[in-house]
Amino acid sequence: MNPLLDRLQPYPFERLRALTAGITPNPALAPISLGIGEPRHAAPALIEEAIKGAMKGLSGYPATAGTPALREAITGWIARRYGLSLDPATQILPVNGSREALFAIAQTVVDASRAGATVVCPNPFYQIYEGAALLAGADVAFANSDPARNFAVDWRQIDEATWARTQLIYVCSPGNPSGAVMPLSEWQALFELSDRHGFVIASDECYSEIYFRDEAPLGGLEAAARLGRSDFKNLIAFTSLSKRSNVPGLRSGFVAGDAALLKKFLLYRTYHGSAMSPLVQAASLAAWGDEAHVVENRARYRRKFAEVTPLLASALDLALPDAGFYLWAGVPGGDDVAFAKGLLAQYNLAVLPGSLLARSAHGVNPGAGRIRLALVAEEAECLEAARRIVSFTKSLA
Repeated sequence: MNPLLDRLQPYPFERLRALTAGITPNPALAPISLGIGEPRHAAPALIEEAIKGAMKGLSGYPATAGTPALREAITGWIARRYGLSLDPATQILPVNGSREALFAIAQTVVDASRAGATVVCPNPFYQIYEGAALLAGADVAFANSDPARNFAVDWRQIDEATWARTQLIYVCSPGNPSGAVMPLSEWQALFELSDRHGFVIASDECYSEIYFRDEAPLGGLEAAARLGRSDFKNLIAFTSLSKRSNVPGLRSGFVAGDAALLKKFLLYRTYHGSAMSPLVQAASLAAWGDEAHVVENRARYRRKFAEVTPLLASALDLALPDAGFYLWAGVPGGDDVAFAKGLLAQYNLAVLPGSLLARSAHGVNPGAGRIRLALVAEEAECLEAARRIVSFTKSLA
């Protein structure tokens, strides 16, 4: 067996199941889960119709690079969303969801034969980043979130010696779990570090279309263009339809950016067997070409957060995020695991302890004392969950 598999840590939900294995939730209340970030709004009808109309495509092998029509639809969306003009032939690749691509990019760019090969990622973080780095043979360096800046990542925690060993950095903006969006000044700092040390920036932007301000979140490619980096050197952005279009089961997204990197990434993916099904390509083409369902979806999240956030803020330490569908809440007493276990036992409500989303780094676990609440269910269920949390915190007082 590959010995690197032994370096992998259990997924947060596996750890939570083990921690709560002996708990019997209150049977008098219907179960509610705010733990998993899985969109539960209905998928758009246009996507279902596109799949039905593409059945004949199953009789042939799809190309790993996707159809020209799909790549052009993606570049069209990028042009409308970010005002950028990309080459669909060299700067775009469709992928089977951003998750598999985020994993695969580390296998493509990390050279484990170089001493001290390092991948930098935010903390708390999406655990795929760590697993991808470890299975590529690299070490992981963590940059903790900063509570003083709405839990944005403090990249200054990575010292110069570590940057010198870094081959890849994962950026998540809007962030998971905090929803923080990186400003242009921080992008500029990362680009300067990348130029100095040669590392690749993987920008995970899967929450980019769910936001609460008037201005849409700044994307990595957009930031590069504003700074005169129109070749997107050492930068790849990862975007998904899962959250934008409520189709996590479709497994569809794309990567875009540095043409030289994408050429090598395509080579890797050709051998890895990463071609997207013709049915998924047809559905994706329809989804990227339609914005009406996205606007409606965003409005639903805005209404939900407007109702739930003030109610929860009366009991927990939290604020409306910049974007995404999570609330990152501080719990009374500071023990996130105990809070989650008590909430499950007494109110049959599942939440994710923040410490399970993070690693101890720089002397602290930056997720400790907080819980992640995924407001993905219908508004009534989220409001009921909020009322249960308020009741539970009152009982602790």
